[in-house]
Amino acid sequence: MKERPVMMNELDAIDYQIIHMLQKNARASAKEISDKVLLSSTAVAARIDRLMQRGIITGFTVRLHAGNLGYKIRAFISLKLDLRQNEVFMRMIQDTPNVVGCHSVTGEYDILIEVIFRDTVELDAFIGSLQTFGPTKTRIVFSSAVDYREEYIRTGEEK
Repeated sequence: MKERPVMMNELDAIDYQIIHMLQKNARASAKEISDKVLLSSTAVAARIDRLMQRGIITGFTVRLHAGNLGYKIRAFISLKLDLRQNEVFMRMIQDTPNVVGCHSVTGEYDILIEVIFRDTVELDAFIGSLQTFGPTKTRIVFSSAVDYREEYIRTGEEK
């Protein structure tokens, strides 16, 4: 059974405070959060569990700085996908660890792929493999004004 989307009014101010705190630091303990939201640690843990069960919180993760790990090239590749190859393309793209995002989009191209590579030689080889699925257009990132937003959902509840 598919879950229905959560309506904004189904969450209260404390739920939003918890979400906000976890966006800033996913390692925050229930005790740390409970001190801020003025609930017991048990109540905070129960709320986090409920947010996870409802699919609002989908996991906790570590963010890595790709450049500091040697992945100096970030690029966005647009692809006009030959739809007859969709299934093969999806398998390939999901099996390629350098792909950090892949989206079906509107406009001249069908697919927008975000990738990271150590150098342009690796990027060029990947683009070559993509071109078996259709024409591509590539943009290499020089700099980013916003690389990753810790607080990508603003609720108006937090300060």
